[in-house]
Amino acid sequence: MSNDNFSYCESLVEYKRQTTQEVKIGDLKLGGDQPIRVQSMTDTNTLDAEATVNQVISIIEAGADLVRITAQGVREASNLEQIKKELVKRGYTTPIVADIHFNPAAAEIAAQHVDKVRINPGNFADKRANFKTEFSDEEYLQGLENIKEKFIPFLRWCQKNNTALRVGTNHGSLSDRIMSRYGDTPEGMVEATLEYLRLCKQEEFNNVVISIKSSNTRVMVQTVRLLNNRMRKEGITYPFHIGVTEAGEGEDGRIKSAVGSGALLADGLGDTVRISLTEHPAKEIPVGQKLVKLVNELAGHAPVELHTGYRKNPFVYERRKTRAVDQIGGDHVPVVLTEKNTGIEEQVPDYFFKSANLLEDQTGIQYPVLNSCDFLKDPSTKAFVNITLREWHDLDSGSIEKIRIAENHVFLLHSENKNSLAEQRAFFLEMEGAGITTPVIICRDYLENEIEDLQLRASLDLGGLLIDGFGDGILITNKGSISDKEICSTAFGILQAGRMRISKTEFISCPGCGRTLFNLQDTVAKVKKHFAHLKGLKIGVMGCIVNGPGEMGDVDYGYVGAGAGKVHLYRRQELVKRNIPEEAAVIELEKLIREHGEWREPVNKKSP
Repeated sequence: MSNDNFSYCESLVEYKRQTTQEVKIGDLKLGGDQPIRVQSMTDTNTLDAEATVNQVISIIEAGADLVRITAQGVREASNLEQIKKELVKRGYTTPIVADIHFNPAAAEIAAQHVDKVRINPGNFADKRANFKTEFSDEEYLQGLENIKEKFIPFLRWCQKNNTALRVGTNHGSLSDRIMSRYGDTPEGMVEATLEYLRLCKQEEFNNVVISIKSSNTRVMVQTVRLLNNRMRKEGITYPFHIGVTEAGEGEDGRIKSAVGSGALLADGLGDTVRISLTEHPAKEIPVGQKLVKLVNELAGHAPVELHTGYRKNPFVYERRKTRAVDQIGGDHVPVVLTEKNTGIEEQVPDYFFKSANLLEDQTGIQYPVLNSCDFLKDPSTKAFVNITLREWHDLDSGSIEKIRIAENHVFLLHSENKNSLAEQRAFFLEMEGAGITTPVIICRDYLENEIEDLQLRASLDLGGLLIDGFGDGILITNKGSISDKEICSTAFGILQAGRMRISKTEFISCPGCGRTLFNLQDTVAKVKKHFAHLKGLKIGVMGCIVNGPGEMGDVDYGYVGAGAGKVHLYRRQELVKRNIPEEAAVIELEKLIREHGEWREPVNKKSP
């Protein structure tokens, strides 16, 4: 594959926002030269106009540029008229977006009352039943004709009503037709999206925004990159809405969102963003605003030089191949280094600084920390070596050859560039081009006083590198008033969000919407309390069936709303237990995990 086929953004080593087509959503302009917009979504019952209006206002007053409301049926879509009128009556003109799944009729009604309609290619015209249906070529092509028959009239309806459109594809809700040919892969998500975008282009309907999401940060980033690569080749320039779906809540939700969305925004992709937290929707807005502010600060960074012609395939995950030095590099999971030997439970740092120039591992073995000049005097020394990109460029060919053949050192890679991701990426590409397999610890220094600020900034700086398979460990230092335990937890959280190292149970939970069939925040808290000790398992908690069954392909066990007071339990994509009463669902999920030999008792709790 040529380097041109790897192109997905303006530059790998310079922050430069991609120029997209400007669209109009009500009175709001998005894309083009407009700022990156921040949005959220209500979780009220859309038929309860008063509750929905009040929540929309709380989201707007938190700073949202757009607010989305689910409309699962014709009644809900019709009620959007009352909601919109009441908002205008109270003086709120922020654009309202209707979220539609399964129901083209509801989409047509919604288009008359709101500023934008989001439809899902996985269920607008196609169907999804059991993920196993086989399609002949003739049936596959007939599916495309079905899309045209339903989607083109809808586009014309949107045109008539001056309603914008979001084509929003989710990893968890691809149609059977797409699944039959591509599986739940980035290629499948991209093709499902392009089928609709090509029709928009054909019909000259350009008031379009795109989203393509996953709860898996690696899949989400690779898919958006691949879609943008394909769009560039086809001359499609619609703006992107960016977000990690079902990110969760608390520390995990913030880190996961910043790792995935940050990796794309740092590459200049994204015109609007949502941080999908299992919390009150208004809490998403300040987090999104902070992330956008951090991304905007990358502009005007010091130039980064890239001397190699080497390019890595950005659409698939492949970890950089390195030699192992003790427990670092090779096939070992990335390590965590900290300034002090401070951690909690399973999150204990692998190495810590005994002194300014001495690192120690958990077994008591100590390693000197050298600068590049001292190391080159004796490359046989087993040591950690501080290095920057500037120092690397100053090395002559003889010094680089010494590094190439030395077997006992690990680089501590530092950057003072405000776009550290670009500079450290350039270093990794230089190393790959030179065929050097030295393990590298990615180091970042901060001055933050709020833990959320550190989580977002570090996730933005490190996420894109980890998703690209770069880095054999991370070292985060901070001179502000944040505890060493919180810094250590942030480092482990970033590695887990980047799918590089699992140190705790991963909970994949949606943010909730009007479709949610139980109190999502209380349910997630209950599930976390009961299963948080099961390190290595991924447990999904989904409020409804839109993404629930599909997202089960990326989890080990799933808890999905099935009806009023009822829950379906999944093992991966297999529906194992149906319509469990909500009050019994946690215990039934424990029984399911026990049946498959993956349960273990929490500390200080005896087996029943």
